[in-house]
Amino acid sequence: MSTRALRTAASGMSAQELNIEVISNNIANINTTAFKKNKPQFQDLMYQQVSVSPINSESSTAVSGNTLQIGNGVQPTSTEKIFNQGDMTQTNNQLDLAISGQGFFQVKKPDGTYAYTRDGSFKVDSEGKIVTSSGYYLDPSVTIDENTLSVTIAKDGSVQATKVGGSTSTAGNIELARFMNPGGLKSLGDNLYEQTEASGTPIIGTPNTSSFGSVNQGYLEASNVDIVEEMISMISAQRAYEINSKTVQTVEQMMQMANNLKNN
Repeated sequence: MSTRALRTAASGMSAQELNIEVISNNIANINTTAFKKNKPQFQDLMYQQVSVSPINSESSTAVSGNTLQIGNGVQPTSTEKIFNQGDMTQTNNQLDLAISGQGFFQVKKPDGTYAYTRDGSFKVDSEGKIVTSSGYYLDPSVTIDENTLSVTIAKDGSVQATKVGGSTSTAGNIELARFMNPGGLKSLGDNLYEQTEASGTPIIGTPNTSSFGSVNQGYLEASNVDIVEEMISMISAQRAYEINSKTVQTVEQMMQMANNLKNN
């Protein structure tokens, strides 16, 4: 019995350690553009059936009793991305884009595969192509030539370039990707996500339609981490860890008392 209690308490302490790690990562990324917070998921472990046979006070014999279910602790199962909308921060940079609503920007990695991001802090490379801060090309490709004075990006993703002399031309159209289950995306770092079987295949479409969010020029989406909520979660995790450690101490004291009685 005491050994089971120790294992149960140890699993609780281990779970709260992981909980703190997730919370600390959320807090560390509170100023990361378009960062989406993580939430750990836990589940209880297998239950053990324990028979209880109370003593009949009249005959002093054991009688058939109830069966108790004793749990064996907790285990972490996954971490879930919470894709709630972050606040919009105005930057007035013509290549800063924020998505209001559903959708991701699709970018192409050097190995030819695609990744997805909500971080719209784009730049222009030496060839005039729009790229992410890490140098990944926006897909579909948008190219701004050397004669362009300014760029106007509409909510539907159409990119208009104003050239020397005042003429305008279409430099490209930005499309968005959405997923049936965005929580199933795999985080790659660099504010990038990768599709998985859980997320489903990307659905590509035009921004500012019924199924996709709008593109807002001159804005960036802030992290959706709520520092107050994270602090409360941290305090809760700390208290849970302390209580589980107290359980270990209590079981140790009970074992010591039982051992002393046996020796006496």
